[in-house]
Amino acid sequence: MKKIRFEIFLIGMMLTFGWMIFFTGAPLWWKEVCILLYIIAIAYTVTGLWLQNRPVPKTLLWTCLLILIPVLGYILYVYSGQLLFKGELFKSKRASDRELFEALRKSERTLVEKPSQLNAHQRCFVDYLNRVTLTDQNQNTRTKILKNGEETFKEMKQRLKEAKEFIHLEYYIFRYDRIGRELIDILTDKVKEGVEVRLIYDAFGSFSLSEQVKRKMTDSGIQLHPFLPLKSGWFTQKFNFRNHRKIIVIDGKIGFAGGLNVGVEYLGEDNRFGFWCDTHVLLEGEAVQTLHAVFLLDWKYVCGEKLFEAPRYLQPVPVTGDGLVHVVATGPETRDMSDHYYAMISCATESIWIASPYFIPNQAIMTALRVAAKKGIQVRIMVPECNDGFLTQYATQSYFPELLRAGIELYTYQKGFLHKKVIIVDGDMATIGTANMDLRSFHLNFEVNLFLTDTDSIDDLVTHFAEDLKECSRIRPVAFYKRGLNVKWKESFARLFSGVL
Repeated sequence: MKKIRFEIFLIGMMLTFGWMIFFTGAPLWWKEVCILLYIIAIAYTVTGLWLQNRPVPKTLLWTCLLILIPVLGYILYVYSGQLLFKGELFKSKRASDRELFEALRKSERTLVEKPSQLNAHQRCFVDYLNRVTLTDQNQNTRTKILKNGEETFKEMKQRLKEAKEFIHLEYYIFRYDRIGRELIDILTDKVKEGVEVRLIYDAFGSFSLSEQVKRKMTDSGIQLHPFLPLKSGWFTQKFNFRNHRKIIVIDGKIGFAGGLNVGVEYLGEDNRFGFWCDTHVLLEGEAVQTLHAVFLLDWKYVCGEKLFEAPRYLQPVPVTGDGLVHVVATGPETRDMSDHYYAMISCATESIWIASPYFIPNQAIMTALRVAAKKGIQVRIMVPECNDGFLTQYATQSYFPELLRAGIELYTYQKGFLHKKVIIVDGDMATIGTANMDLRSFHLNFEVNLFLTDTDSIDDLVTHFAEDLKECSRIRPVAFYKRGLNVKWKESFARLFSGVL
């Protein structure tokens, strides 16, 4: 709190100095004092920036902005989340998360042994995840891949109607449109049957959710809380850290996770986007417990209620599985998802298939992909033909020349909007979830992914990827290099903002 007040004080002081220097008739000596104090304030901030030992390009960029753009540069620096990035902002949440996940690991459950049929690259990646994540691999779990909105919402509504004890939901976007109203009606009916219903919605992603709708939901008995309300986040930089997770847990037995939020656009009913290509996962078994723990920790963060202290909310319900399932949650308070993507890509021996709506990778992943392609590994990347924003569209394209030179196959999805987030390695390892291949998902957002090893569901992901390739156009180097200078300028401009897209 003291740091926040100090930041606000500095901004107010800088604005006051600027006003006195440029818009008042104060004596020259007084203006000189204001300029000196301003220089001291900026020097103090720049020194703190350098001491953080960030990547050199980012450090130089923010140094130039702070020095060359008076006042506004500092405001951008503060409210882009730089000062508290991965610092004190989520310290309490980080401690709670570690405490619960460590307790789950020590609970009376059979330790998961790696199946003997795992090959060398599978064992390499499984060992990595076991060492660096707080969650466990699960064998006693069954997964079902749900392709696009029609399959997902049909399965979701059926399972929600079967709930007996509780329904816990967490969404980045929850719209009050046709599909949103259908789900709310189901949830309302379940409350009347005595089922506990709790919903976390992201305050920014679900900004269109009106107060009237929220009151209607709470009046019906649905317990509702926003994640990082904007009204309290403006002066704490929280508006830049969003909860991008999509989670449903039903009675601790059934779980849903993946790329689909709640809205008619995910059914292809929005004229702006047209057909919507996406993927979701239905979970049954022990991994649901880990997915539920992610929700329960977020619930504690948004309202303070420690539901995980009640054993019934974290009681594992094992089923017969066919491989390893690992639920991994990341966010500003934990290890980056990019580390896991990098490790997975580095374990490839034959093929790497990536589908992502926003492909804005960091340098480590770019290097891993280029090296893989140079080694003769087939690397395929699928992105939308048209994205939902100018900056994301051209920032993604700015990476194409380097990828094409490395021999990587690039495909643009033509049928509609590609929104699924899937990586398949060697046809026997995969990840699916909420994290895009971009810097916002890597460093700023709260995400949750499933990492699958040697499961039958991977075959479905491979089949769906091959089907979606038929709806794509491959980018050929000769044709791409002929694009106009105006397009190249747009790509270079958009790439400047890649860190916050």
